[in-house]
Amino acid sequence: MSTGRLLRTLSCVSDEDNGTSWQSNGIFLQPAWDYLQQNHCDLLASPLFPVVLSITTYFLVVSLYTMLDLLAPTWPCINRYRLHPDTPVTWPDIWTTLGVTIYNHLLYIFPAAVAQWLWRPPVPLPCEAPTLCSFFLGIFACMIVFDSQYYLWHLLHHRVPWLYHMFHAVHHRYHQPFSLVTQYMSGWELFSVGFWTTIDPLLLQCHCLTTWGFMVFNIYISTEDHCGYDFPWSMNNVVPFGLWGGAPKHDAHHRRPNTHFAPFFSHWDWLGGTDTPPTHHPLQGSKSR
Repeated sequence: MSTGRLLRTLSCVSDEDNGTSWQSNGIFLQPAWDYLQQNHCDLLASPLFPVVLSITTYFLVVSLYTMLDLLAPTWPCINRYRLHPDTPVTWPDIWTTLGVTIYNHLLYIFPAAVAQWLWRPPVPLPCEAPTLCSFFLGIFACMIVFDSQYYLWHLLHHRVPWLYHMFHAVHHRYHQPFSLVTQYMSGWELFSVGFWTTIDPLLLQCHCLTTWGFMVFNIYISTEDHCGYDFPWSMNNVVPFGLWGGAPKHDAHHRRPNTHFAPFFSHWDWLGGTDTPPTHHPLQGSKSR
């Protein structure tokens, strides 16, 4: 055990002796948080950890959907849930989008991660875990703020032609998105999304465990928005009253770019008059990619 880890452990033990033990604050998450601190403290405190967590989560989720894309043409039980079942995802589509994703990671994310590792000190980890309520409320609050930021960014980059052609048009080269289109984007858009994902939990003073939960959930639902599937368990079918746009509405945005600018929730599109009913059913045919 390193000296820093030993000091943090002794500090946490001292806090418990003073009556601030996890039994009164984070009874559900505290055991897991204690385990993580005792066994993986140096990893969690590293400035590189959020970057590694985000990249790993993204490629794991994308790999799952890509496997479904490759199986769908010969597996009707999968293909029936695709928004465009008669237009399979091809290997050229996969290599093109994967190439741009890796290029962006090497050109933008890797240098930023190295800079953080060199110049930013390890993050001090709190002894107490967040309560279950604050954990989920923190993630929800971050989602609301992120949704508002991206709606305005997205609307602006569609309304101003030079912004669209310079920074956002690359993301719309695919009119029928699939999971790897999620990060098929310009460096400026990738930076904007990464900046809000990083800064929003800080502005809302979230616990680091809540921050990581938000990052993982944000990546998952962003990929689900682009996945091209409408499963019964998709967020848009789980969240009631049409409050969540999901893959059908984001797919519609790629085909009708002046609609559905919000990444997740529906309220901004309702208020802004940019919401339209999806016209495509998973079992209907589709135009070419």
